[in-house]
Amino acid sequence: MKKLTIGILAHVDAGKTTLSEAMLYVSGSIRKLGRVDKKDAFLDTYELERERGITIFSKQAQMRYGKLAITLVDTPGHADFSAEAERTLQILDYAVLVIDGMDGVQGHTLTLWRLLKRYRIPTFLFINKMDRDGADRIALLKELQTRLHENCLDFSNKAAPDGDKAAFYEQAAMTKEAALEEYLETGELSEETIKDLIGERKLFPCFFGSALRLDGVEEFLRGLEVYTKTPVWQGEFGAKVFKIARDGQGNRLTFFKVTGGSLPVKSLLETGEKINQLRIYSGEKYETTSEAQAGGIYAATGPLKTYPGQGLGMEKASKAPVLEPVLTYRILLPEGCDPTVMLARLRQLEEEDPQLHIVWDEKLKEIQAKLMGEIQTEILKRLISERFQVDVEFGTGHIVYKETIRNAVEGVGHFEPLRHYAEVHLLLEPGEPESGLVFDVDCSEDELDKNWQRLILTHLEEKEHRGVLTGSAITDMKITLVAGRAHLKHTEGGDFRQATYRALRQGLKTAESVLLEPFYDVRLEVPGGMVGRAMTDMEKFCQNFELLGVQGNLTVLTGTAPVALVQDYPKEVNAYTKGQGRAFLSLKGYAPCHNEEEVVERMGYDPERDQENPTGSVFCAHGAGFIVEWDKVREYMHVESALPLDESGVLLQDREREKEGTEDPAGGQRKRAPKRDEEGLESHLWESMGTDEIDRILEQTFYANSRDKSGTKPKMPWKRSKAILPAQTAAPARPAERASVQKKDEYLLVDGYNVIFGWEELRELSERDMNGARGRLLDILCDYQGMKGCRLIVVFDAYRVKGHDTNVEDYHNIHVVYTKEAQTADRFIEQFAHENGRKCNITVATSDGLEQIIIRGQGCLLLSARELKAEIERTRQFLREEYLEKPTVSKSGQMEELIRKSLEKREETDDGE
Repeated sequence: MKKLTIGILAHVDAGKTTLSEAMLYVSGSIRKLGRVDKKDAFLDTYELERERGITIFSKQAQMRYGKLAITLVDTPGHADFSAEAERTLQILDYAVLVIDGMDGVQGHTLTLWRLLKRYRIPTFLFINKMDRDGADRIALLKELQTRLHENCLDFSNKAAPDGDKAAFYEQAAMTKEAALEEYLETGELSEETIKDLIGERKLFPCFFGSALRLDGVEEFLRGLEVYTKTPVWQGEFGAKVFKIARDGQGNRLTFFKVTGGSLPVKSLLETGEKINQLRIYSGEKYETTSEAQAGGIYAATGPLKTYPGQGLGMEKASKAPVLEPVLTYRILLPEGCDPTVMLARLRQLEEEDPQLHIVWDEKLKEIQAKLMGEIQTEILKRLISERFQVDVEFGTGHIVYKETIRNAVEGVGHFEPLRHYAEVHLLLEPGEPESGLVFDVDCSEDELDKNWQRLILTHLEEKEHRGVLTGSAITDMKITLVAGRAHLKHTEGGDFRQATYRALRQGLKTAESVLLEPFYDVRLEVPGGMVGRAMTDMEKFCQNFELLGVQGNLTVLTGTAPVALVQDYPKEVNAYTKGQGRAFLSLKGYAPCHNEEEVVERMGYDPERDQENPTGSVFCAHGAGFIVEWDKVREYMHVESALPLDESGVLLQDREREKEGTEDPAGGQRKRAPKRDEEGLESHLWESMGTDEIDRILEQTFYANSRDKSGTKPKMPWKRSKAILPAQTAAPARPAERASVQKKDEYLLVDGYNVIFGWEELRELSERDMNGARGRLLDILCDYQGMKGCRLIVVFDAYRVKGHDTNVEDYHNIHVVYTKEAQTADRFIEQFAHENGRKCNITVATSDGLEQIIIRGQGCLLLSARELKAEIERTRQFLREEYLEKPTVSKSGQMEELIRKSLEKREETDDGE
């Protein structure tokens, strides 16, 4: 009998609990088929879950189907409880991801998919609600292959007698070389090979059906029975704790999965605590057992010190979860409620959900909790009321910020009051995004004993350290102990705690700190008539966004945006689209804050007044201790640094890299200060990709079908720009000569996509071929530039050249700018106008209302997309009337001269093509 732990995961309302209920019913584990809407689902055991129709806590049930024994784990689907779902992933053998057949892949679905990939869990997919009108099996499978993985394969085709088995085997075989060889030899794949491909996450079986109508559920269970393998368990005892809860009598329960060996009841854990009872839960009911065996999930009574993520026996503790709360709320207690008593009670809830992060703020005299969203606050209010009979309220949610550093520094901490002594040197280095804190030692035992080194690491890990910008937790750093000193007689353990904390804070004050904020991945789906509003919103919220195109009747845009800006945006989208549009938000992670200065000023944190986290050190002279400020510590330190540092403690290598403008580990790219001419006019030197790479991109987009006269080589009207924008004069005019300077350079800046969507014919063309629409616009503007003689710049958002800096290309007689990755066309135009609006005559063509207000403030002229089109038509009509309809001898000569000069200019621009 195969024994497996299988978890059910899904976006909220996809039918996850309904599928769990159907699987239990079809397998014979329950006699009555419950329903979420009728509030009698077998796994919705908590009253509030039944009231709201959502899963809040993960639960398990035991079931058998054929030769398969399953511990089925139902997890929360709402994003506010995603931390609860993530904790269960570490104990799963297989996962079932439920997809809503009407909505397809949603925002939280992508978050779950990334977690499954991170934890490397083999995954089956069940596409639910296929009985509803509009559910398209082929379109859904294509979406799964596009947005999740190309090897999502319809397994129902293989099971069907008339299915195309040859096509199925061919697609499956393409996932691995060994499988392809087997297919070429035999014309099919064995069940063992398919099991291996699924177990290696190279193949993802998809089943379609309706859990509510029991359609496709038995076929899905047969697929689980045939295409899963029993894990190999080790003989030595090991277990992973994934959940802490309490039963109806208030007994503390430790839920764990045994990953090797066995654990008899009454055994002692490493903590010295005894296992009093072992339970196997199925819904609300449980049965006791005398021994926990490998592969099973059990709940133990007795231990009081266990915690989620803890490893028992041979198992190591789990890494910190990826999904963390992004909001912090103040817990408002009723009058007469003692905060100290309530804090102890709330610690019980923190045991069950460590992501709550219950904190007592001594300065503000208040209790705070870190949460994922408003739904979680409502659940907590109810839970606190029922368990502790206290009615609490929650204040307004605030963003949870974090801090990191941009450059590597050495932090020095010294603690030497009378008869105490310790000095610690820490190397602080910026880490990779989402890497958290990494601690290491690079210190000789001859300089500092091993026991002191271990103690310093313990002090680094024992608390959440605060940054110096806003007092937020630090992250994404590597902290290495590089030097230290103890005294044979006077050093005590507490001395190194003080020295370690002070070294870290001194290093943070020396380094260049960076404020981080949480970001969402945003997917926006709106009707075609509301694309303009959607693009305006995305430009306002997102650092970068991409227009994916049209899917059905909806236009799809994606991007990343700060949580602070788009937290309530889905409600706004639902309102202005009258329910026809949708916005999906999924937590992406932390990135540099978009308004750091504003946040730092608003929070008003002063690191020098934080008495619990001092930045200075304590030295001793003449039998008395004295305080040395952080910026003077290096002058008093006793241990010389072995690292190449400048006077401030920054690594010389990092300082040189900073001067050279090399890549910044904290995100983005450091740049040298922009060069200026003698008048102060900034002359930005845009970095570009290699010519070969640019040519390849352009060959595949704008001129994929163009050929030269020989019919072999694509025409390339593009050239790398050699011009510096704006053009610099040979020498700046002296004050006495400035009065005689002739008129300023004329510039026309065109917001490319804004004009494309503002001209009806180009908008219609873009729906079929965006590349063609861009090329058509550029050709029209080339003609207009030839007629007007101004310097014309077309600005496009550079989503096609992600990861690169701003690029400028010459297209015939105009400049085309692709903005850098985190910069929209609006921002580029605003910056250009701000820097050069006083020195040049600039006209901006855009229909963006907000952009027009900003541009007017820079003293620039404006044209809407419609006015630009009318201006082009008027210019064409004028030239037609002047040179074609009234061809006098003199004007014919002028026309011939104009044509000759135009051809010469075109030949120079095309470099002879």
